Amino acid sequence: MLFNNFNGGLNEAGCDEAGRGSLSGPVFAAAVILPEDFRSELLNDSKKLTEKQRYQLRTLIEKEAISWAVASCDNDEIDEVNILNASILAMHRALDQLSTRPEYLIIDGNRFKPYKNITYTTIIKGDGKYLSIAAASVLAKTYRDDFLIALHEQYPEYGWCQNKGYPTAFHREAIIKYGITPFHRNSFKFTGQQLSLNFSIKSSLD
Repeated sequence: MLFNNFNGGLNEAGCDEAGRGSLSGPVFAAAVILPEDFRSELLNDSKKLTEKQRYQLRTLIEKEAISWAVASCDNDEIDEVNILNASILAMHRALDQLSTRPEYLIIDGNRFKPYKNITYTTIIKGDGKYLSIAAASVLAKTYRDDFLIALHEQYPEYGWCQNKGYPTAFHREAIIKYGITPFHRNSFKFTGQQLSLNFSIKSSLD
């Protein structure tokens, strides 16, 4: 059972991202403010749900939320500022779009940057603990999936309709065979036995 609120009584937005570990495409983020009486037995960390469940929940979240928004940072921005900074920037962009200003923020993970002097708490595995973060994870995941599925029509060789840009064996083999596209993240390591990401953190996070 997920908790409805971290700080009871405050207008609280949950934030999460999707696509940090992908080799291609943007990182997406969502911010969601749910009513205090919101309930869902199904809602959970998007990774624990089936695709059908995620899209079912997206409809419910968009209908019931006080406010919700989705934003992204593209692969060029990721290459420029690194994936961690881009993930935080995408969250800030989602918060910018909320029609209701939150009084408190709860963020999935352990890194964030201050946003407009609004108090925040980072929560490791928060998408499995709080409904608003779980809702944000569902929106970020489904909107990113939609983007990669559409992009697959342009670049069917890479199997993005299935792997959503993540480093599956099929995707890595396609990169070796066809090279990279304008949507691949050049700062990421594409092949090799130990596929890794360039997580060099710029001094702006110090």
